[in-house]
Amino acid sequence: MTILWIIERLLVKPIEGSNPDVVITADWRCNGTQDQYSGTCYGSCSFQPPSGEFTPYPDLTQEQVLNWCYANGVDQAAIEANVTQQINDQINPPVVTLPLPWVPVPPPVKVAEPVVIADAPSA
Repeated sequence: MTILWIIERLLVKPIEGSNPDVVITADWRCNGTQDQYSGTCYGSCSFQPPSGEFTPYPDLTQEQVLNWCYANGVDQAAIEANVTQQINDQINPPVVTLPLPWVPVPPPVKVAEPVVIADAPSA
């Protein structure tokens, strides 16, 4: 199974204190794939104004912003477990729909063999 985290969007305050372009919210997504199956979770994470070290907006990396999300309430392990469960439920569905036992199942429709008509000789 492959799990991939991505930041899809950043909301930015043009000025916060003396800092320009301060990220206040990150929209994240966690995607999982295994063969033809997939699962996803997404959300947003908001941040307090920066204190101490400040990384200018052009220097931010996706990994850095994801780490901010994990440090501010995004439970990486729980979300990855959710995505994994979505995929496992597709592989082995925990609930299925069966035909109603009191409704007779119609017999399969027999398809007639095609009739081939030979070309009539032309006069």
